[in-house]
Amino acid sequence: MIEVDLPEDEAVPELTRSFAACVASVTETPITEVPQPRADLPGAISHWRGWLAGRGAGLVTLAQPSSFNWPGYWLAVLGAPGPNATADDATAVLMFGTPAGVVLSPQNPTLLGRAAAELPVREGYVLSGLDPAFIAPTSPPLQLRGTVVEIALAEQATGAMRTVDHARALANRGLESDRYAAKAGTFTPASETSRGYDLTLIEAEVIDSLMLPEGRCIGYAEARRNIVTRGIDLNALVGRRFQVGTVECLGQRLCEPCSHLERLTTKGTLRELIHRGGLRVDVLSDGELKIGDVVQTID
Repeated sequence: MIEVDLPEDEAVPELTRSFAACVASVTETPITEVPQPRADLPGAISHWRGWLAGRGAGLVTLAQPSSFNWPGYWLAVLGAPGPNATADDATAVLMFGTPAGVVLSPQNPTLLGRAAAELPVREGYVLSGLDPAFIAPTSPPLQLRGTVVEIALAEQATGAMRTVDHARALANRGLESDRYAAKAGTFTPASETSRGYDLTLIEAEVIDSLMLPEGRCIGYAEARRNIVTRGIDLNALVGRRFQVGTVECLGQRLCEPCSHLERLTTKGTLRELIHRGGLRVDVLSDGELKIGDVVQTID
């Protein structure tokens, strides 16, 4: 996403301008290139659907927006539902994360970071590509290498993270004494076949670079990931086998931020960590991890 302010053309309804800004942000398109029809939101959405189709994308209406949940971006219209609802009572925002939170609010910036569950979501839309075919990389993968700079555990789902010098990794479970190894994490799945919940990693460089409101910062452990690394691109480990010390792991997917993390840390964390929140990992072998261990690809 990119930062987009509310356009100033008052001939266009404010709700339409705000929604256009959200579309521009999520598609990373200059706002001057996104149509801003002088129409109410339903008319504008019809216009944008044609514009997006020419770019290989679509705007899908959510049947139950108030309970919608997925780990990507989506657009929401906030406001009291009902036959007497008007555009003057509505606000368009961009949501992200599971659970979702507001990451862009051109009409009302005070909504940034608010959880979707706390807000009156009246309408919802997902912007999606028309062809979901996955294109695999054709170039050979790079060999990557970094180091462990911190290890953190929490025994309970929302409990404080405590740092340790070493920890024991358990295959298909996680780190001993951590809530996910005990199947007690906030996002621990009900199904034993779900993958990517054993271990989480995040880059120290990302935490060091966070630009939070009023100069706030968070410590490495406050990011609520188990292992903090330095010198390795964790996003590049999705789908790859690698070792942390002698422990073999498989990168499953990005560990995207959510409104739950923002609630446990500080305002702005959700937005700052989009696509930089680290990596969700399966642990494939038992072993000991310690600070200073090498993190390196093995495939």
